[in-house]
Amino acid sequence: MFNCTRVSEFILQGFSVIPELQTFSAAIFLFIYIFSVLGNISIITAVNLDSHLHTPMYFFLKHLSFIDMCSTSTTLPRALFAVLADSEVISLPGCAIQLFVFVFCGATECFLITSMAYDRCLAIYRPLTYGATMTQQFCFALVGVAWMSGLLFSSFHTANTFTLSFCCPTVEHFFCDIPPLLRLSCSDPHQHEAAGFVVSGCVIMSCFALTVLSYIRILATVAHIKSAEGRQKAFSTCSSHLITVILFYGTGSSAYMRPANGYSPLQGRLAAIFYSILTPTLNPIIYSMRNRDMKAALRKLYIHGP
Repeated sequence: MFNCTRVSEFILQGFSVIPELQTFSAAIFLFIYIFSVLGNISIITAVNLDSHLHTPMYFFLKHLSFIDMCSTSTTLPRALFAVLADSEVISLPGCAIQLFVFVFCGATECFLITSMAYDRCLAIYRPLTYGATMTQQFCFALVGVAWMSGLLFSSFHTANTFTLSFCCPTVEHFFCDIPPLLRLSCSDPHQHEAAGFVVSGCVIMSCFALTVLSYIRILATVAHIKSAEGRQKAFSTCSSHLITVILFYGTGSSAYMRPANGYSPLQGRLAAIFYSILTPTLNPIIYSMRNRDMKAALRKLYIHGP
């Protein structure tokens, strides 16, 4: 690997090294991408048009749907084009931009999920002061912090990755991601990997800890509700978000919380399918199937019209 000439462009291997599987996978992921975009657009449109959904919870959900749509649009269209047009080459700047946007979307989603957990915690733990705390200005501030934090986090990881020199052009992945790129470095990437691991660990574990603390408070509050109906009603307001949390952290940690020298191209592709494709696609389904208000808004949108 280290005898290769320094590169100015990369070759993305795609979904599989087997040509027959490439075409089959592209057909499946094209359908999934269309479904994901339509699902997230539906959530955004329903929240904007239905006045009953003009609450903090759905305000955060609207931004989450937008980030999910951007995330899949960063990776899948380029990968599908590579298969259909037989053009696997991506320039070094193009690869850097793709990595930056993808990491930005993932980091912003992490901060948004934390804000949503805090919102649900206040709604259940302090319902009397919830309206005074979760004002429109405060919601905008939380979303602004999520976006700015995502930009800073992504800027660091993009700079940390692309200050390395790459000697082999073949990326064993269907998009430019950190673990497969680190494997292409001419020099020892351990310092860059360690710096990325420390920053990611501090940020992600902080968000995860705040989310867990929010749910501990939620569970403690729900446990003190005497009626079974009251407990079910209280917990149902955050059940969709809890599923999203499990999917996000469960799939993302399997890919990024491991050393680069333990990276497996096959496992990397499978993990990426879950955290970069399936999770953003499933989020609209989770919120529309398990939320009565959202189902009513979507029914109104598609059956009765705006």
